[in-house]
Amino acid sequence: MSDNVPHTRARPRHRRRRTMATAALPIAVIAAGTLGYHTTAQNSATAATPTWAAAEADGFASVNSLGQNGTYGGRDGETVTVRTLADLEKYATAPEPYVIVVAATISMNPVGKEIKVASDKTIIGSGTSGHIVGGGFFLGQGVHNVIIRNLTIRDSYQGVWNDKDHDYDAIQMDGAHHVWIDHNDLRHMADGLIDVRKDSTNVTVSWNRLSDNNKAFGIGWTENLVTDITIHHNWIRETEQRNPSTDNAAHAHLYNNYLEDTTGTAITSAYGNYARGRTSMVLENSYFQGFRNPVIKDSTASLVQRGNVFSGTSGRNESGGPAFDPKTYYAYTLDQANEVPALLKSQAGPRGSTATTTAAAATTLTVAKDGTGQYSTVQAAVNAVPANNTSRVVIAVKPGTYRELVKIPSNKPHITLQGTGASRRDTLIVYNNAAGTPKPDGSGTYGTSGSATVAVEADDFQARNLTITNDFDEAAHQSLSGHQAVALRTAADKVMLDSVIINGDQDTLLLDTAAKDRLGRVYVTNSYVTGNVDFVFGRATAVIDRSVLTLRKRWNGTSAGYLTAPSTPANRKGFLITRSTVNGDVSASTFYLGRPWHAGGDATLDPQTTVRDTTLSAAVKPTPWTDMSGFSWKDDRFAEYNNTGPGAGPTSPDRPHLTPAQAADQEITDWLGDWTPTAS
Repeated sequence: MSDNVPHTRARPRHRRRRTMATAALPIAVIAAGTLGYHTTAQNSATAATPTWAAAEADGFASVNSLGQNGTYGGRDGETVTVRTLADLEKYATAPEPYVIVVAATISMNPVGKEIKVASDKTIIGSGTSGHIVGGGFFLGQGVHNVIIRNLTIRDSYQGVWNDKDHDYDAIQMDGAHHVWIDHNDLRHMADGLIDVRKDSTNVTVSWNRLSDNNKAFGIGWTENLVTDITIHHNWIRETEQRNPSTDNAAHAHLYNNYLEDTTGTAITSAYGNYARGRTSMVLENSYFQGFRNPVIKDSTASLVQRGNVFSGTSGRNESGGPAFDPKTYYAYTLDQANEVPALLKSQAGPRGSTATTTAAAATTLTVAKDGTGQYSTVQAAVNAVPANNTSRVVIAVKPGTYRELVKIPSNKPHITLQGTGASRRDTLIVYNNAAGTPKPDGSGTYGTSGSATVAVEADDFQARNLTITNDFDEAAHQSLSGHQAVALRTAADKVMLDSVIINGDQDTLLLDTAAKDRLGRVYVTNSYVTGNVDFVFGRATAVIDRSVLTLRKRWNGTSAGYLTAPSTPANRKGFLITRSTVNGDVSASTFYLGRPWHAGGDATLDPQTTVRDTTLSAAVKPTPWTDMSGFSWKDDRFAEYNNTGPGAGPTSPDRPHLTPAQAADQEITDWLGDWTPTAS
């Protein structure tokens, strides 16, 4: 397929080593389904089907057509784990359905080999260990119902930048349908990273990283108007062309993608999203940074733009022609365009896990405001859970706003609050108590911990795909004494928060323990937390991983605040923020990363916050730690390691950094110990 637009001169290959730290991680609930991993040690023996094998695609891959109802891959078949090329090819080409877990680095032989995948397959990486090197996958005419997830496919490059002789793609399809490509890292290949060709249709490409390549993503190679494709939440960077190029697509829906042309490298973009032929394209809430010709079309294509952000771009930025409405085909929810870079930097690409078991079937209780569930409030469903229950109970909360207080008492463990909407924003639990709010019975005020919208006191609690907010209005209650307003309070062990939003201002997220001498471990992943003063605080041992911490202005519009206020007991771990992003629409150099909270003046405490491998915005102060209530931060445990962004800074007496040896002892597993969080 030719690309008839102005190009930059062919560039020499420029490669940079990735330095992101990896660790054993739990599963993540992302995009349209639950993604987890089964890592039984085996070469190719049958394994028990894990819970994530039931995940189905969103977008056009979810639309029923051509005799195929949605895209669910090999969920109806056996699960096998492979570590060799022979086993991978054996199961990928078999006529039967399989879930194929890639648990090793597999090199293609010969280089450029593309395994011919048969229908009804899920090929998924185990944690971050599934690598395909020197080749990829081919889906031929009529192949359907295929899922490729959580893999790194890389390094078939043959030394020629604009290679016309080696068609060594990561994923190529010719006439396939119902294909979902999700959460992969695709890079450094000889030709394109993804080619959707020759009337392939009902394709969704989501949450991938595409980088370090001349051609990223081509769609077309046909004169027919057949292809329906959804492309969302992909991070495309350091690529020159086809980002993507879309030729003769009946319906192309692109949203919440991040296209980044990094300055100072040898790779310069020629163009971004390109609609050509008779393509009908809808482009929404995407973020273009530094791209030349960010959005272009030819005279025969229709291209409608809505809500996109362009930062430092130049050249052509075009639209025109009629639109189609994607919601006539499937439901979807847009993230705000200005949140997309941070979101994708933390969540696109392969996800990690060390899950080794499959959860038993859970009891499900349904909550719906409109009366279509078993209960109309979340608390009513919690009340229905038997005391001292011994197995998982999932409270499935349908989309809606639930203005109520929710408390999960200590005698009701193993509860999951699960929003059932397409987005975590669709299900909202909200209330507006503050510390100084009088109780209705006249017995005083709620106090900080009592102000929580949701209070969790039971072990083994999980929440996912929903929003918890405290919307107390400080400006309207200036006469009130005590503006601390907690959205979520946890005082339990083995708490997992996955794909949630926790919104507030002061004291948003209280991560506590049941008692000072009790361990309380919390794992927060793929989530957002917002606030301004001590908005992550408490004495729990907590990890915040691959998440976005958003700094908010104060009630009067000023910028000033503190991210963390740990109250860690001595000889225990405090807060670990890793592989995340700290951002916000606030003034530069106005926020501290943390301060030591010696609750009640307790000098025996040893507060700890470590921020590592995290992108810090310019809002972070050059001296990011400060004292609190007469206690010096220098007497406690505050440190950074390997952070980036305009808010990062070199080590100094006022900004301590861990040494590599110290950092090796401050990983996720050091915090969580013998607990491996597993979604259930």
